[in-house]
Amino acid sequence: MSVESNAPNSAGSIRMRLKDRIAAHPVAAFLILAIPLAWLAQCLAIVLLKDVTPGLLVELLSLLGTAVLVTAATDGRAGVRRLFSGVVRWRVGAGWYAMALLALPLLTLLTAVATGTLREPGSGWATTAGLYLLKAVVIGALLGNVWEELAWAGVVQRRLMDRKGVLAGSLLTAIPFALIHLPQAFAARGFAATPWTDVALSWGVLFGFAAVARYLLGMVFVGTGGSILFLGLLHGSMNASQGMDTVDWWQFIPAVAVLTAAVAAYLAVRSRTTGQGSSGHALRRRPYRAANP
Repeated sequence: MSVESNAPNSAGSIRMRLKDRIAAHPVAAFLILAIPLAWLAQCLAIVLLKDVTPGLLVELLSLLGTAVLVTAATDGRAGVRRLFSGVVRWRVGAGWYAMALLALPLLTLLTAVATGTLREPGSGWATTAGLYLLKAVVIGALLGNVWEELAWAGVVQRRLMDRKGVLAGSLLTAIPFALIHLPQAFAARGFAATPWTDVALSWGVLFGFAAVARYLLGMVFVGTGGSILFLGLLHGSMNASQGMDTVDWWQFIPAVAVLTAAVAAYLAVRSRTTGQGSSGHALRRRPYRAANP
């Protein structure tokens, strides 16, 4: 009788302890739950299906579910509503949208011109532009990258930037962001046929690019008042710029680096003139929650 009557209480006590642990360490809890699930999904997709794409879809769902779970345990229903409010935060200024949708493809094309590798598109420039917008806005942002950034920016990077400042918080976020993508180095040829020299090169580029990209996304996150929607567009633009048929795949990387430097310079000037910039001190004075009443 006592065992049966105490069982529900015991289960409830375990749930409360687990919730308390998640609330005390939300970033660690997110990473412990999300990264192994993503690795498992990607590895199984590569081994069993010879295609990493289904694994990436499972990864996206696991990121979204983990983000909601951690936010609910930490901040309750109000926190979940604040998290999703960033998805519909679209009033960020026309200049930001022009930057998100035009800067990276143009800088990528300029990189190809500078290196003498720009190719004429087989189907014409208008078709190339249309495919870029389709991949950046619809396939990339709305179907994938908005929800990916809901997890990375809305749960992990926001908290790390609140504590460490924009630069340090972004660089710390880049580490797990790169880690979760490690299996993709084997996506093209599988685990057995991919040389480890290629894997090492792929991982090195991945970690270097992740550091620059997360800093850009972190600055823009602060600059747009916490717009997850805008980050999804910018992330989608990165991926679509890489996939244009007129350039080599790597040429979007220097484009992201140049854009990162330009945004940092712009926010530094804005910080001196208006007091609103991307410095860590400014972020700690005006944390994300205060920007989401």
